[in-house]
Parts: sequence; C-alpha cells; structure tokens
Amino acid sequence: SRNDPNSTYNEENLAQCVVDFFVAGTDTTFGTLMWALLLLANHSHIQEKVQKEIEDVFGTSGSISYQDHKKLPYTNAVLHEMQRIKYVLLFGVPRQSTKDVKMRGYHIPKGTFIIPDLRSVLLDPEQWETPEEFNPNHFLDKDGKFITREEFLPFGIGQRVCVGEQLARIETF
Repeated sequence: SRNDPNSTYNEENLAQCVVDFFVAGTDTTFGTLMWALLLLANHSHIQEKVQKEIEDVFGTSGSISYQDHKKLPYTNAVLHEMQRIKYVLLFGVPRQSTKDVKMRGYHIPKGTFIIPDLRSVLLDPEQWETPEEFNPNHFLDKDGKFITREEFLPFGIGQRVCVGEQLARIETF
C-alpha cells in the first residue's frame, strides 16, 4: 500500500509501468500492422480472398467489429498466420528464475535470466506443414473452419502471457 515503508509503490514506478505498457503495446501492434500490409501486398491472391469473405458476409458498406471475427474464418486465419510467420519481437520477454530448477535434465540456478525464443515454436517444421511460408491454411481445417493451434504462441503462454493480448487481437482485427 502507499503508506507501507517496505512497498515498492511510488509515482515514479507507476509512471514507468504506464510508459512500458504504452511502448510495448504500440510498438508490437505497429510492427504487426506493417508486416500485415507487406504480406498482403506480396500475396494479392490472399488479399482478394479476405476481401471476398468480408464482402460475402457483410456486403460492401457494413461495419465490422472484433465480435465478428468468428464469422470470418479465413480472415481470422490470415491474421493468425501473419503473427506466426512475422513474429514482431526478436525474443520473448526475459524472465529470471526465482529458485533452482531442474528441467529436462538441465540445472537452472536461481537468478538465471531466461530469454524465450518463441520463433523456435512458431517456425518449427514439426508443428507447421510449411513453416517458412505465409500459409493461412495452417489455421483452417479441411472444411475451411478456423482452428486454434496450441503451437501459436506470439503472446507467450501460461502465467506470463502478454497482458495486452486481448487488446492486441482487437486492434489488429
């Protein structure tokens, strides 16, 4: 609390957190949208399919919101594939081990910095049919329905998942 002498709360920390959230959110969303434009410009056949799906579902004058993403399986697949193939961070957010851990035969001492490489999963040839290609079919079943893939981790996983994931999904849609 504010009056606790052992608290790390202060206005400077609060201001830094706000700046961190703002920079993290705008930087990554901007990067994702830039890659989206480049990928669609280089894959006009995919761009045309997205446009056709949107027009078929909403016509040419309707407005679209994030709640509509389930009505647009191909468009949703394209957005997911953009984030998979062009992951905007060099590495995941660094973490630090809070205790000694044994994992898959490796000893990780307390205090060790851990930098996740999510690209190792997002581009893993054992998980993706064509890992180096922009292929929205990675997120579609044989009937053209959108599927969620466990290997899709651009926002991280578990307790340390990106706190801005939902906002990022809304903004990129």
